[in-house]
Amino acid sequence: MIRTMAVILLPLLLITFLATRNLDDAPVTVVDWKPVLTQAREQSPYPVAAPSDLPAEWRATRVSWVKKGDPSLNGVLAVRNTWQLGFLSPDDLYISVNQGDAEAAEFIKDETREGLPDGESTVAGQKWDRLITSDERTRSLVQQTDQVTTIVAGDTSYEALDSFAATLRAS
Repeated sequence: MIRTMAVILLPLLLITFLATRNLDDAPVTVVDWKPVLTQAREQSPYPVAAPSDLPAEWRATRVSWVKKGDPSLNGVLAVRNTWQLGFLSPDDLYISVNQGDAEAAEFIKDETREGLPDGESTVAGQKWDRLITSDERTRSLVQQTDQVTTIVAGDTSYEALDSFAATLRAS
């Protein structure tokens, strides 16, 4: 009977340990985003935006440049030229900048998680539309021009997004 209990309890204890361990202690993978930015700016038909003068505590965790017609990360051919750059703030909040130059409505829908209109922000004298998800978790700033749609998004306040957007420089 003791062996039977051990056969039953050991797998349960192992499953419980694996399911409840603290995943917050997993190390963050920091990426070198500047070489990809250089490539994007050389190849892009629009001015590519990236932050300048972010404090050293900000860590880039995602960077991607995909030209229209090239395979994207999921293997599907890209319908637009797409620039994506994501950072973790010193408080471990993820904020991203995403740019695309075609099918703006679909791009906005995807990158804002189907965000709903929530007013406007003015950053460095430029108007940005505010969008918020239906669960009110993710906020986005969206700016559209004839050349490109730029989206700054994160699970944070509009003020934090405004501050991040203020660091963006395009060239």
